[in-house]
Amino acid sequence: MTALYALSRGDAPLLINLPHVGTWVPPELRAHLLPEAQCVPDTDWHVDRLYDFARGLGVTLMAATHSRYVIDLNRDPQGGALYPGASNTELCPTSRFDGGPVWADSAAQAPALSVALRRERYFTPYHARLDAELQRLHARHGYAILLDGHSIISRCERFFDGQLPDLNLGTADGASCAPSLQAEASAVLQEAAGFSAVTNGRFKGGWITRHYGRPAQGYHALQLEMALSAYMTEAPPYHFEPERAAALTAVLHRLVERLLAWQP
Repeated sequence: MTALYALSRGDAPLLINLPHVGTWVPPELRAHLLPEAQCVPDTDWHVDRLYDFARGLGVTLMAATHSRYVIDLNRDPQGGALYPGASNTELCPTSRFDGGPVWADSAAQAPALSVALRRERYFTPYHARLDAELQRLHARHGYAILLDGHSIISRCERFFDGQLPDLNLGTADGASCAPSLQAEASAVLQEAAGFSAVTNGRFKGGWITRHYGRPAQGYHALQLEMALSAYMTEAPPYHFEPERAAALTAVLHRLVERLLAWQP
């Protein structure tokens, strides 16, 4: 079986987690994907390329290899809604961001699509490793910082009105990290020339941010959701644009350096 994640271990107190960059769908699941979902359009395209520099700063990088259509690593494993009252995708998504279905109707009873099976096979071992890595860093430094990296199309009527800001920092309205850490991260994004930014706007941090963010215990979590339009073309084949991406990478570099310089 394909490995569930790619892990590059560092010794700095920061871990960058990329749960939606994967595109792998195992054959027993891919056979049931509708044609419109075969190219896994709701992937967080190229986010791993944007953060690749962090390896040289001693940061631990963890990236999912499997698609969010297999299982969404950023959703409540018990199925609770991330944003009650709003449109939500599930732990095992049945619909795309554009509202269309992911799976063929004939696949509804396929054993491979069992939520319990996918949770056991993909979700649980991924989070066991993520939790272990955070504990390792906490043991070394007395605290650990998790930056959960995401991206999404800049216009998505299902989830928000109008155009999304380029940089969307989420800390569960301040509950998932120390106030001073949120302030440092927010300042970097607000100062980024040529990019729009907001803190705890439409995206306040997913299940990962809320679950792992326990600042009273020395675990600080932040989510950064970026608009795809800030660094790439948003339609297939989802082309990475190096010149545009370079400016965004510079912002991310400043953000990571600021997070590394922070101490509780």
